[in-house]
Amino acid sequence: MENSTLIKTKGLVKRYPVGAGFFTALQGVDLNVNAGEFVGLVGPSGSGKTTLLNIIGALDTATEGVVEVLGKDLATLSGPQAAHHRSAFLGFIFQTYNLLPVYTVFENVEFPLLLLGKSTKERKQMVMEALEWVGIADKAQSRPKMLSGGESQRVAIARAMVKKPKLVIADEPTANLDAKNSHHILDTMLKMNNDLGTTFVFATHDEKVIAYLKRKVTLVDGAIQSDETTA
Repeated sequence: MENSTLIKTKGLVKRYPVGAGFFTALQGVDLNVNAGEFVGLVGPSGSGKTTLLNIIGALDTATEGVVEVLGKDLATLSGPQAAHHRSAFLGFIFQTYNLLPVYTVFENVEFPLLLLGKSTKERKQMVMEALEWVGIADKAQSRPKMLSGGESQRVAIARAMVKKPKLVIADEPTANLDAKNSHHILDTMLKMNNDLGTTFVFATHDEKVIAYLKRKVTLVDGAIQSDETTA
């Protein structure tokens, strides 16, 4: 696999048991994503966007086909190896912020670094840098319940970015935000893509997100219908 190829799926099929039969969520998906791309999986509800994103993020497994991410064949990873792969190399941003309510903003963003065994000094520097990226350093000691929706999503982005992952998986990251906050979040992610070379893969049907994408992969009924570079 070429060094620049971050994600490669070949003949990817995902089936879920339904009653006595199966529902096929993905049918023979072939997709390559190179390092530094800002790409979105778009399409109607039920088209397979989130399923594909979850498989790329090692949160779910394929029924058939090959999935390689960062040079690793995900089918060969055990449960603990997949967990380490996610915590060490990937960042995740979800529609729901998934912040831990009993912890401060600082502690929520620090959490991935604890899993990686970073020193106290390293953690403090990396957390504050991430909070500054998203423009929320002044909220470091606040609890999630004191934040607006836009601020909560910025914390979630800081948590995803704090370890400077090679790949960020973003599932409908603006779904709960108004237009102003959506644009702020998207500007921040685009800046990280440009400045740090972080690869972003979105699942979205939000027109605001789609307007920012550099590449749009359209899924319909579990198959890629079109794959286009955007301006």
